[in-house]
Amino acid sequence: MARRWDVGGYRTDCLREIAGVLSAQEGTPSRMASFDFRQGILPRRFTRRTCMEKVPFISRDEAEAIAACYPTPFHLYDEAGIRRNIESLVRAFSWNPGFREYFAVKATPNPFIIEILQEYGCGCDCSSYAELVLADACGAHGSDIMFSSNETPEEDFRLASQLGATINLDDITHIDVLESVIGRIPKTISCRYNPGGTFEVANGIMDNPGDAKYGMTDDQFIEAFRILKAKGAKEFGIHAFLASNTVTNEYYPKLAGILFDVAVRVAREADVHIGFINLSGGIGIPYTPDQEPNDIEAIGEGVRRKFEDILVPAGMGDVALFTELGRFVTGPYGCLITRAIREKHTYKDYIGVDACAANLMRPAIYGAYHHITVLGKEAAERDHTYDIVGGLCENNDKFAVDRALPRIDRGDLLVIHDAGAHGHAMGYNYNGRLRSAELLLRPDGSVKLIRRAETTQDYFATLDCFDEFKRLAGK
Repeated sequence: MARRWDVGGYRTDCLREIAGVLSAQEGTPSRMASFDFRQGILPRRFTRRTCMEKVPFISRDEAEAIAACYPTPFHLYDEAGIRRNIESLVRAFSWNPGFREYFAVKATPNPFIIEILQEYGCGCDCSSYAELVLADACGAHGSDIMFSSNETPEEDFRLASQLGATINLDDITHIDVLESVIGRIPKTISCRYNPGGTFEVANGIMDNPGDAKYGMTDDQFIEAFRILKAKGAKEFGIHAFLASNTVTNEYYPKLAGILFDVAVRVAREADVHIGFINLSGGIGIPYTPDQEPNDIEAIGEGVRRKFEDILVPAGMGDVALFTELGRFVTGPYGCLITRAIREKHTYKDYIGVDACAANLMRPAIYGAYHHITVLGKEAAERDHTYDIVGGLCENNDKFAVDRALPRIDRGDLLVIHDAGAHGHAMGYNYNGRLRSAELLLRPDGSVKLIRRAETTQDYFATLDCFDEFKRLAGK
């Protein structure tokens, strides 16, 4: 089947050029058919031990065809990969009748992505007013929305209540705040738990909840449930987030064991009915090629064993389980595509690209590793050492430092992997840089524009209240 490209009316004059690029591929099977969509990393015939390389879900010719209509840089998402991954998550927890994934909207706040996930029963995990508005626009209402925030403005609580969202309280003092804002305590409500100390699994410390600003102490937690019950709440939930981006199958079962024990104790000591336990996020992705991916089936089975060992004997086998796995769901299935535009040789060798930290800030603020593929040179020797840099006036605007890569020439397209979560969403406008477009690669090979690139008019839009700037804002 020939590939079809839907350019969404963006530049229909590109259709002829794209057709020419893809005509040679007509009648051939998709190159993606040999990929492991579940991980989006390696052809099935390879292992990480024989080939320490991530494989893009798009070829150079395909990327060039897209770039002919949508100038680089742009974020590209693989719909087929996202669908396969959410299917695997739902299947892994299908043993729990009440299971539901509440996609972390902050990871990829795009309505087209959210609507795909809604086909699999996903709700929306929101943490701000704007995210609530987005969830509402996508048709999420009532129990479709989990609202978890901290230092919450009153207007956020008010909108969450109006939408019927399940509100997850981060602090015991929020009980009085919520009641004063909406005039009541909802019948269904959740509280966020923080056990303090360090969180450890067999291979070491995962994180330090005691240093985290989130959640209530053990004593506060039980007291919060007593207060909420006295104020009219009937159905209760428990939530905790103890570690981020874990690449181990042990994290979720260990977290589940902690929360299940807490649930049994809270139900007994506060005399409340626990309707759901939200394991939140924390299941990570392998950003480096040598990392083994999490096995979601093994994770689901590990949680099931904890469920049957702890909750079922306590007469709590009806508890529903929720997750909030933004990064795990979309992270591996999005990339930032950028073009090499400059080459500089001083004390180091630099390749300047047309993307910058404004398009993907994780390397700049976290020192995070994102694998890079030079399209068309996947088989070439990685015999050059480069810093891959953007054009911000900040020395941390670097996608890679001392990275072994093939020779890069001006005009080459680079794929920056694993940008499907906390990528475009964390974009910003420092230095007057404009955020890039978001595109969706459909299962049939077509490409859909799901967010246009920003313009200078967008940059000046918030100055349109001043006559002298209305022209710049396009008014």
